[in-house]
Amino acid sequence: MTLPALIITAMLAAVPLNAFLEAQGLRQGPRATVAGVVDGDTVVLESGKEVRLVGIMAPKLSLGRDWLADQPLSHEARAALAALVEGREVTLAYGGTRHDRHGRILAHLFLDDGTWVQGWMLEHGLARVYSFADNRGAVPAMLALEETARQDGLGIWAERFYAVRDAANPAGVPLDSFELVEGVVMDAAAVDRRIFLNFGQDWASDVTATISPADRGSFRATTLDPLALEGKRVRIRGWTSWRNGPSITVDHPEQIEILE
Repeated sequence: MTLPALIITAMLAAVPLNAFLEAQGLRQGPRATVAGVVDGDTVVLESGKEVRLVGIMAPKLSLGRDWLADQPLSHEARAALAALVEGREVTLAYGGTRHDRHGRILAHLFLDDGTWVQGWMLEHGLARVYSFADNRGAVPAMLALEETARQDGLGIWAERFYAVRDAANPAGVPLDSFELVEGVVMDAAAVDRRIFLNFGQDWASDVTATISPADRGSFRATTLDPLALEGKRVRIRGWTSWRNGPSITVDHPEQIEILE
């Protein structure tokens, strides 16, 4: 376990829940009982309301969707989450927006023994960090736990399907997919106030990360200056599309990890 992950685990064991929540930028919500589990990142409460475990993405089950096949370890992730929380009382905590467009509650879950459900899934290699601009609480802690599982090759990190993609190999970056892409930023430039992070010399085919003018503001309150990333090795996470090569739209700083 990496030092940051050890610190997180020690904090959960040593401090009251409200102190941990405050340190992670979370707000404590109500208690509820988990009646069922939909997949590796969605549960159903006794009230009938669904809770999406905000901040993580577990392997996806098709759940009747013809366009989506069960992803590797999706059944294992669901089974592990069910064994952890089904029938148990949990405390909800919020890190930003509290409902998604489907009406699901967006929350972190904590068991009475102090187990942080998102952290547990990440630590065991059963999910990846999946943050949003309007829901950024506890992301650094989750990234540390994800890193520990990746270094140890646990769960999804032993599966090629979830491998961190090499930005130097654009052809190896799947499109229309949530991916982690790693490489050296060859060029960082602002064009019409939009920032482009280019990972190669051929702008027409290489991997690019883009930050819109509207989203640049979220970086001003942090120490991360995207235009200072040139020459640095970074890991970008987000949904890929084709825009003169594989491209990821970055709308908040936690999508970028500086690796050196």
